[in-house]
Amino acid sequence: MMGPMDHIAPDLATLEKLAYQTVADLPQPWQGAAATIVLIVEDFPDEALMAEMDIHDSFALTGLYEGIPLTQKSVMDQPMGPDVIRLFRRPILDEWCDRGNVTLRELVSHIMVHELAHHFGWSDDDIAAIDPWWE
Repeated sequence: MMGPMDHIAPDLATLEKLAYQTVADLPQPWQGAAATIVLIVEDFPDEALMAEMDIHDSFALTGLYEGIPLTQKSVMDQPMGPDVIRLFRRPILDEWCDRGNVTLRELVSHIMVHELAHHFGWSDDDIAAIDPWWE
């Protein structure tokens, strides 16, 4: 029998835990480098970000990498702050419900790997080696 807690949507901390598990499950040498990226989990992207990206549907963005990909960084670049991956809980939960055929962990992992791919400059083949869902 289901209790009242069985009807509560996963919270920000749950998605953060799943995202960190994805990083912990990465093969070396990616695991250590990925651990240096700041992870922020929010319910939705803010209005300024939506306007900057010219996105009109707040459910259209599940994750975002903010930074300079390692393939484009130079030792001559002045640090502008840490690289950041943002995950947006409500759009992720909406996609999870719409799909109905993947676990929340699988979806969060897929989104994290996609955002990490921006950071590391991975090719589609690189992504597929880490995330079979990508194939």
